[in-house]
Amino acid sequence: VYDMGYVRWYGHAAFELSLDTKKILIDPWVSNPLSPVKAKDIESVDLIVITHAHEDHVGDVLEILERNPSAKVVSVFEIANYLSSKGAKGEMVGGNIGGPIIVSNIKVVLVPATHSSPVGVPTGAVIIGKEVTVYHAGDTGLAAEMSFVGELYKPKIALLPIGGHFTMGPVEAAKAVELIKPEVVIPMHYGTFPVLWGKPEDFKKHLEDRKLSTNVVILKPGDEYRF
Repeated sequence: VYDMGYVRWYGHAAFELSLDTKKILIDPWVSNPLSPVKAKDIESVDLIVITHAHEDHVGDVLEILERNPSAKVVSVFEIANYLSSKGAKGEMVGGNIGGPIIVSNIKVVLVPATHSSPVGVPTGAVIIGKEVTVYHAGDTGLAAEMSFVGELYKPKIALLPIGGHFTMGPVEAAKAVELIKPEVVIPMHYGTFPVLWGKPEDFKKHLEDRKLSTNVVILKPGDEYRF
């Protein structure tokens, strides 16, 4: 059965994609306060992408891999080594910022993110399948490099942090949309804790102020956008 592709949000920066019949997790901190699922609920995972090594992004990857030992993990080399040292099941595919890492017929491009990371360097991830290209910006401030992501990979769907404090807020994220030019943008990394004050309604208004035609899809945790 060929399932329709979707992007499902689990709160914070955690997403599940169904792309080219592969199930892909990004930054799987599914024990976050907003998530409707727990690690034990997640099955049949093919690929996990980790943008950086903060706890709220590495998340529940070790527990998820216990139940999904055939999954492959893509991250920068140092994070892959770190997870191996913690006894991670599954195959660690350590790469770095650069060109596509080809794994299970999916291309993953790790791109710069302006942030910090206790291990390795912070990244965003462009996930390229036959059906669609999705850009998960990871935790990042606004950066001019985002225009290259738009130019080279033309992601249809961008997943952008809008919470402020640790990442872009609504104003900066609206500028990022202008640089990337996706068809659809899904805001993330807001509302998990009071410090992440950015609101999707404000983000939407800033996009309108910039006269951008990008479709803003505001998901509730557990909801999905189908493409």
